[in-house]
Amino acid sequence: MVPQNVGRFSLERTSDRGINWRERQRAHTLILLDDGLTMAEVAAKIGVHVRTVGSTRTSWNLAGMDSLADLERSGALRKISPEELETLVALAGAEPMSARALLAKHTGDGGIPVHLNTLTKALKEAGLLWKRTRHSLKKKRRSSV
Repeated sequence: MVPQNVGRFSLERTSDRGINWRERQRAHTLILLDDGLTMAEVAAKIGVHVRTVGSTRTSWNLAGMDSLADLERSGALRKISPEELETLVALAGAEPMSARALLAKHTGDGGIPVHLNTLTKALKEAGLLWKRTRHSLKKKRRSSV
């Protein structure tokens, strides 16, 4: 089942050292199938459904080593549009303010209300850093003249 040009070595290496657990599991599935186990035996041994083993084998036959990687996932749509993000970055750069104050200004100016974590995550992705202001309780030394 494993083509000679790819070699079982590549599958074993991916099964042992792959970064993503799904890639490791798919490679292990293919190794077990190559060892002569049935799809039901492989499914029972790995702990997946028989259809999962079948789809792994079908994907392997179509794409080879490329079938081990996950496909892109769509995820949720962005809550803050690129135009709003530009405005927020400009506001944050204009004057220092907390994330809460920035969010209040954003919603006060007619922006879409979002969660505070969503705002800070978007601004971090834009390259801004948010740090809590710390006040020192130490007394400042006065130089004696």
